[in-house]
Amino acid sequence: MTGQELDRGTLKEINGLDERPASWVAKHLVMAGRYLDVDPALAFQHALAASRKGGRLSRVREAVALTAYAAGEYADALREFRTYRRMTGDDTHIAAQVDSERALGRTEKALQLATEVDATRLDRAARAELAMVVSGIREDAGDLQGAHEALQIPELDRRRGYPFSPRLFQRQADVLLALGRRDEARLWARAVRVAEKALGVGGFADPEIIDVDTEPVEIPRDRRPSPRERRHERYAAEAGAEPTADGSPAEEPGATTEPTEAPRPEAATELPAAVDAPDEVDPNQLSLFDALEAPEADER
Repeated sequence: MTGQELDRGTLKEINGLDERPASWVAKHLVMAGRYLDVDPALAFQHALAASRKGGRLSRVREAVALTAYAAGEYADALREFRTYRRMTGDDTHIAAQVDSERALGRTEKALQLATEVDATRLDRAARAELAMVVSGIREDAGDLQGAHEALQIPELDRRRGYPFSPRLFQRQADVLLALGRRDEARLWARAVRVAEKALGVGGFADPEIIDVDTEPVEIPRDRRPSPRERRHERYAAEAGAEPTADGSPAEEPGATTEPTEAPRPEAATELPAAVDAPDEVDPNQLSLFDALEAPEADER
């Protein structure tokens, strides 16, 4: 790990520091990123370490905010999110900031903060995250209709799939069910499965593959050979062949081993075509079956 694993924008900002502080900051940011999902508390400590020598860098403050939020340190997260927004004017993490206010018990302040941002100017992911957070706050307050209205954004479309779509669709299904609109809730629950299948997440995610070491283990020679090994050595001596490391006879000269046929890679799965797709397609957007028309969505 050298610190050069960071993205170009972050490296460019860090390179404004002297060489030794820059290396310190970069390496701690790399470690913060590596531990963010597996040990958020440790990731937070690495981000704090980076801030000791790079606290004036916006990317460092962003890392501190995100790791603090993941670790449940909401007061620290809120402070760092505010600092990051003040330094950059970037509202990308507004949903996490609103959720931090909610986590600290300041519901009204959270909702007020959500209205201060023009949601139409946010990118798709930030807008969806904000909608889900606000919907959750409304539902917790007993305002189910408000929770439903908060989700009515362009990205709530069963024909379109984004990385956040399964969670957005599930939130819609949950709110509709709470409102007693069971048939509509069922449609959105189906859409969750369709989206997960198209995106390859959830129950349709590829299984983790672990490489197993199949290299032969060298047998130490500082012990007495077993009867089997002695027999192999005797047979090898009689045949005039040198015994191998594990005591088995060496392969005869000129002998060849038939190569094992390599497994053929599976054919790529073609995603279902979009329904009424627009002329310009977002590069982060995947096409989905319409949940009402997809065969997978039919009632069993």
